[in-house]
Amino acid sequence: MPEFVATCELPVPAAEAFAWHARPGALERLLPPWDDVRVAARTGGIADGDRVTLSIPLPGGLMRAKWIAEHRDYREGESFQDVQVSGPFGSWEHTHTFHPTGGATCRLEDRIAFTPPLGPLGMAGAGFVRGMLDGMFAFRHLRTRLDLAAHARFADDSPRRILVSGATGLVGSSLVPFLTTGGHEVVRLSGGGQGGGLFAGGVRQDRKTYEVDRDALAANGPYDAVVHLAGESIMGRWTGSKKRAIRDSRVEGTRKLCEALADLDELPEVLVSTSASGIYGDRGDEVLTEESATGPEDDFLADVARDWETAVRPAREAGVRVAHPRIGIVLDPRGGALQKMLPLFKLAAGGRLGAGDQWWSWVAVDDVAGAIHHAILDRGVHGPFNVTAPQPVTNAEFTRVLADVVNRPAFVPVPSFGPKLLLGSELAEALLFASCRVTPQALQTSGYPFRFPDLKSCLTHYLGKTRGVA
Repeated sequence: MPEFVATCELPVPAAEAFAWHARPGALERLLPPWDDVRVAARTGGIADGDRVTLSIPLPGGLMRAKWIAEHRDYREGESFQDVQVSGPFGSWEHTHTFHPTGGATCRLEDRIAFTPPLGPLGMAGAGFVRGMLDGMFAFRHLRTRLDLAAHARFADDSPRRILVSGATGLVGSSLVPFLTTGGHEVVRLSGGGQGGGLFAGGVRQDRKTYEVDRDALAANGPYDAVVHLAGESIMGRWTGSKKRAIRDSRVEGTRKLCEALADLDELPEVLVSTSASGIYGDRGDEVLTEESATGPEDDFLADVARDWETAVRPAREAGVRVAHPRIGIVLDPRGGALQKMLPLFKLAAGGRLGAGDQWWSWVAVDDVAGAIHHAILDRGVHGPFNVTAPQPVTNAEFTRVLADVVNRPAFVPVPSFGPKLLLGSELAEALLFASCRVTPQALQTSGYPFRFPDLKSCLTHYLGKTRGVA
């Protein structure tokens, strides 16, 4: 039976590394983002007999299949197994073992014994499977190591109870499992207000009036922190009604949440209420920090972002520490700009947009989650702080690096009229052609260590192009 083995050194004792894997959200953190594998159902955690069902894409991406695994041979602090009950492989047995290497470190060993699909006929494909696993475990081990290091920075702080809106969006779906694997509890604030899964409870905020269910808010508290991510997507034609929805969801939604928080008997210590790097407007080559002026009043996104930040006033006046992460272009192949660009680049049909000299201030999704976590636990973080990588790039450079990572040429520029025709002139101009050269001065001053300061390391990681032990 073929076997694959990968090991990595982790910056925490074996007991803590094991506990991270046993907490809710660990599997979500470990699934490679380039494969569109999803957790469909689970019973329990990783104890003997607990099961998880994954939804996996079939070749071509038009259909999906189930992969059911059962946990066995649970030895607390030492090891556990995942064994395929049904799924794509002839057989699959994955053993996770945690070896102490010193008082504050350990070594994780992942050992997989497998039979490829199609039984004996599929054995010729064992090498392909090993190559796939090599990339996947390089990703898993690096993310595990960096997550554990991030939580270890605040090891002396007690776990927090955190209310999160927008928990299933692009940022929220990374942030929530990052928090829960660190031992924090997350309560979901949403239009449905449902708990379950990774959430310790649920609170409803009406999608039309933005009123918060104050009884549920009080019943699910008290909260140590609140993270407000929710807002109408800016994608779509910017009609009058679309613009009102974008503004109202951010400004009214934030204001009414803050009014409800201010009336709680026990106030949260901190509110992290998101904003956007678009607050600076189109600024050419100017290097922008938190001290820079915001964009003009006739710039829609800049104007919305200003009002969005002002809307937290009820919470701030009640005594809550408020921090505004001004988030740049979030990179994650599961959504956002990168998801939309990838198919074209893989077909060698990608290229710079217009002249390509506009600055794109990008950031890895894990650095967004990490920066929010940092703002929750570092009491010195308050007010606006830019959440963009330390090395912004022009669109032409972004295009060149992405093409290099996916090993495709990108020599055909995209005329500006194409995206403007597709998206509408105002949206395309704001999203694709505005130049915003933002630097994360406040984050770096506060000591936040970026996981991915440069674009190539970010794209290589998220697109599964790293090989070997992390």
